[in-house]
Amino acid sequence: MSQQQEAETIDWGPFGRPLFEDAAAKGLDRVGVIDVGSNSVRLVVFDGAARSPAYFYNEKIMCGLGAGLSETGHLNPEGRQRALRAIRRFAALAQGMGIPPLTAVATAAVREASDGTDFRADVLRETGIKLWVIDGKEEARLSAQGVLLGWPGSYGLVCDIGGSSMELADLAEGRVGRRVTSALGPLKLRGIKGGKKAVKAHVRETMTQLHTDMDNAIGKRLFLVGGSWRAIARIDMERRNYPLTVLHEYRMTSRQISKTADYINKSDLSELRARCNISDSRMSLVPLASIVLKELMRTFKPKDVTLSSYGIREGMLFEQMPRELRERDPLIEACRFAESKDARLPGFGRVLYDFVKPLFPRANWQRKRIIKAACLLHDVSWRAHPDYRAEVTFDNATRANLGGLKHYERVLLGLALMNRYTNKPDGPRFAALIAMLNADQIQEAEILGKAMRLGAMLWINADEPPGVLKWRAKSREITLTINEQASALFGEVAEARFNALANALNATGIVNFRK
Repeated sequence: MSQQQEAETIDWGPFGRPLFEDAAAKGLDRVGVIDVGSNSVRLVVFDGAARSPAYFYNEKIMCGLGAGLSETGHLNPEGRQRALRAIRRFAALAQGMGIPPLTAVATAAVREASDGTDFRADVLRETGIKLWVIDGKEEARLSAQGVLLGWPGSYGLVCDIGGSSMELADLAEGRVGRRVTSALGPLKLRGIKGGKKAVKAHVRETMTQLHTDMDNAIGKRLFLVGGSWRAIARIDMERRNYPLTVLHEYRMTSRQISKTADYINKSDLSELRARCNISDSRMSLVPLASIVLKELMRTFKPKDVTLSSYGIREGMLFEQMPRELRERDPLIEACRFAESKDARLPGFGRVLYDFVKPLFPRANWQRKRIIKAACLLHDVSWRAHPDYRAEVTFDNATRANLGGLKHYERVLLGLALMNRYTNKPDGPRFAALIAMLNADQIQEAEILGKAMRLGAMLWINADEPPGVLKWRAKSREITLTINEQASALFGEVAEARFNALANALNATGIVNFRK
């Protein structure tokens, strides 16, 4: 029986049958994309589980292709040469990696410049890459699909800012709806005469029209996509001394954005750029982008704001996915792929989840997916040195490229995995991150970690449950009933781990052996 046929015969329960070995997904396990923007040219090579891929290769070159476009109508001559050299390099890299033909798209600068067609011809002649020029609405659609890569079923408003344009797209029930485009990119705003006052008036007038075009939407969730938004978020983190510098799923409020815009205006940009590790060319656009963001907040009044590191490039990958794959949870698919690749006993994560879930009878679907993720990842760091294994698991969970995780959920997942490997998950290096959790969440992570620590002592094989846990909250009793096949595994260490779990629950522990 093949691996796929065997997978189809197993009841995978809430996990669903794995898809990353299917032919439709296998074709997406390494995909290369070039994005030629007004400010930067980037190559991304996606690899791994297609639903939540790792970035096998990611290189960006700040070319400034659209600099001065408003005044001259042409691509920036120096930027044009730099972009051509970058694409030539990317084509050579892709050939060396042996990946399928690259997909390459160009946005506002190339589509608006009078010499955009000539530039595309140069790219084709020198690299063999056909550069597809997409219009603003298509750019908005692809960016919104990139958001869907990280959050299936999302709803809200996606705002993608580039160098020469800014797009808005509506998301509802996981589908892209109305889309609009504008010339609110900071490179374009540089060309407005009359100083900051004139720029603000232009931004306000344009934003008002966009609001009308988007049916006067107010109070939606706002997903921010684009390098200038990411730079502002990085500065917001610096201003707040935020402990987790992962941009994806970083949340900001309207008040925080306003404070950060003021902070940018009052700061020495060179000094701020160095502290936040932002390039000179990007930092030069940030003050103008902050004007646009403040007006966006004032006009659309979003209920919350989330940074998305996924945008047009991820949208192009999403475009190639079959529907069944699109609807999968990216967190679970990424964790399951990691288990299949790195765990000593692939498949045991599903058994471990069934083993620990009686301890969390009131967990909603959001919490259950964190428990599933932890069980899938519980053994993927076994190669790390034993003295540092707990730290490695925490770092991996909090900083890994995982979609569909709020920041506090990253910490909760990391703390649970740390408890999986040690009875003392503390230390000053982690204090600021752990402080993002409340007392109940910290206890939950401890219970989950200790339950996984116990279950890992009792594994038999990837399909056979070692026993059953039963939790009686009212009487504060936890019962472990061990299957006959696993009885020999319940020695002194396993007993100590069971007692540690009972103590974490403030419960009496009872052990039964099934005959």
